[in-house]
Amino acid sequence: MAKFIYTVQDAQGTVTTGHLDAEDEDQAVQALQGKGLFILSIQSEQTKTGGLRKQSASGSVSGRELVFFGEQVATLLAGGVPLVRALSLLSDHAENKTLGAVLGQITKEVSAGGALHKALEKHPKVFDEVWISLVQAGEVSGQLPAVLRQITAYSEAQEGIKSKLVTAVAYPAVLFTMSMGVLAYFIIFIVPVFAGIFRDFNLDLPFITRIILIFSGIVTKYYLLATVVVIGFVLALRAYISTPAGRLTWNHFIFKIPFLGPLVKSINTERLLTTLSTLIRSGVSILNAVSVLEGAFRKNLIFQNALKKAKTEIASGRSIADSFRKTGLFPGMVTEMMWMGEESGKLPDIISVLSKFYQEQIDQFLRRFSAMIDPILVVGIGGIIAVIVMSIFMPIFQLSQIGSK
Repeated sequence: MAKFIYTVQDAQGTVTTGHLDAEDEDQAVQALQGKGLFILSIQSEQTKTGGLRKQSASGSVSGRELVFFGEQVATLLAGGVPLVRALSLLSDHAENKTLGAVLGQITKEVSAGGALHKALEKHPKVFDEVWISLVQAGEVSGQLPAVLRQITAYSEAQEGIKSKLVTAVAYPAVLFTMSMGVLAYFIIFIVPVFAGIFRDFNLDLPFITRIILIFSGIVTKYYLLATVVVIGFVLALRAYISTPAGRLTWNHFIFKIPFLGPLVKSINTERLLTTLSTLIRSGVSILNAVSVLEGAFRKNLIFQNALKKAKTEIASGRSIADSFRKTGLFPGMVTEMMWMGEESGKLPDIISVLSKFYQEQIDQFLRRFSAMIDPILVVGIGGIIAVIVMSIFMPIFQLSQIGSK
């Protein structure tokens, strides 16, 4: 006989925890279900320690996994499955151990009578402000399944943009890294060999060859120091960026970089518009929606400060369009269409149209970027390697001429 520890819920919704003796888990489950109890969790006393380890599992939960989770909960709720049962099922069958552990804790919170959005608040690394606010709106309105589908649609759109960015950047990044590795190997290990040969023959080297040899000598002699300096600089930069002043400076710097700045601004604008539209559609008030956005943009202080300013203006009675226009951050088209949305009473629809416009802009930019960056990298890095190779072969040609005489 083994001892099993269980948490169950009766027909009145009362949650109790206890233990019983049974031959195996199936027998324990049958015994509890025979009493008309709904099982929230059950485990052998011998594996309790392992279960606790699962609850404290550390790791990350991807956006795709959250999308799948939202779709599953919405489907189960729409099919008439109680929320606690739906969460318990998904916790037991989650492939990601971290998500399973988090859902296990959320299930206990909800089964004890807590609101779902309050349970989500305790896991900010998994569920952000947008998730929490939308779930709260769904609970208040009694439309949680519909709101969850809106959350998954929103999350899927954001994941789609991330995926396109990764796809656009991945190949150039790999090509650049491999090229820099080959170039570094050539400079550190190959060029010094030829430098020794040239010194032995006391050749009159071309200017470009002397430059390459000097550069190779500096890199070879001080590459460890240079590595330490670079690492130190990166760490110092990260520490500075982690401060509010540093983060704001970094955001302004990124926005001013040609090509990259407009792309980053468009991505952030699209995210803001998509999130705002989703929040308003779900029944979140405009002030609360802007407050949620303010928290969601904590990594971009330019947008966060603009949202703070807009929220203050809206709270004082100014229209949404005028409040966003007064920030000076958003293009005229955005604020004008917001004004049209307010006047027509179709603000979420108008904002949704705007967000799709920005999505198309981002898609076009990434397609152009992919088409341009590959040949630029190939020609640029190929040109650098060609110059280095020619600088080495020019003295070799001199050696061949000396040998022929």
